[in-house]
Amino acid sequence: MILLAFDTALESCGAAVLDGDRVLAARAEPMARGHQERLAPLVAELMQEAALPFSALERIGVTVGPGSFTGLRVGLAFAKGLGVALDRPVVGIGTLQAMAASEPADGLVVAAIDARRDQLYLQVFRDGVPASEPEALGAEAAAALVRARGEPVRLIGSGGPLLAPYFPAARSVERSGADPAALARLVAAAPAPDGPPRPLYLRAPDAKLPA
Repeated sequence: MILLAFDTALESCGAAVLDGDRVLAARAEPMARGHQERLAPLVAELMQEAALPFSALERIGVTVGPGSFTGLRVGLAFAKGLGVALDRPVVGIGTLQAMAASEPADGLVVAAIDARRDQLYLQVFRDGVPASEPEALGAEAAAALVRARGEPVRLIGSGGPLLAPYFPAARSVERSGADPAALARLVAAAPAPDGPPRPLYLRAPDAKLPA
């Protein structure tokens, strides 16, 4: 299967083109803003690097959250537009799952994103398989949730430093976004979608409409 996957959920703009087990092109560029301006040119560059026309794509994948509201809207809108234009299925992958797959490890892994306002977005994985649902929790509540499992843990993502004081023996790996190749492999392994992907929001947006 030839597919294109991209991630704009966090402070990175990344994409990959996959053909079966082969990564034909992949790149991730750190950025807090500017995903909307960079995503389309990045995808075009990678398709050119892969020496493929867009018509060769059989599937499109995108991270659906949690993450930045603006970044998620950019990625989802682009994925849905491309899917309609090419008449191809679009697969949504959770940001936390993509983060965990970016640093594969056996045992207990916690993918955690610093959500600001004294909160974390987090999800627990065991041997690469989700062991909990994505949640938005304070650091203390998150630590209690993980500690209750009674296992050594590995922390992945920008929320790792907030949990590290509770788990001094844990290895913590910070990431600004998912590895595009890891995301693409999740998209390839996902079942056929039964509809367009929907964003995963774990809390209301920070921005407020004027009264």
